[in-house]
Amino acid sequence: MLHLIEIAHAGTISDATSFKDILANTLNFLLSIVGIIAIIMLAISGALYFFSAGDEKKIQIAKDSTKYAIIGIVMALSGLIIVKTISNFLS
Repeated sequence: MLHLIEIAHAGTISDATSFKDILANTLNFLLSIVGIIAIIMLAISGALYFFSAGDEKKIQIAKDSTKYAIIGIVMALSGLIIVKTISNFLS
């Protein structure tokens, strides 16, 4: 019976990750994925511009894609900064 009591006291709830840490890690992961996708889109829009061969419609599509990819990168970085700031504030 004493052995069961020792097993019961082996792990305490204080060892668990806090909700704040789980939320911060999840948001950091999702914002990192958004940033990676935006960087890939930036590379794809560069390739679109390179292979447009002077076609104005394709050039405009590539420019718009570049603009939206840069906006995505800025938003992802801003989100990461906000999450880190709030996480540090709550610590």
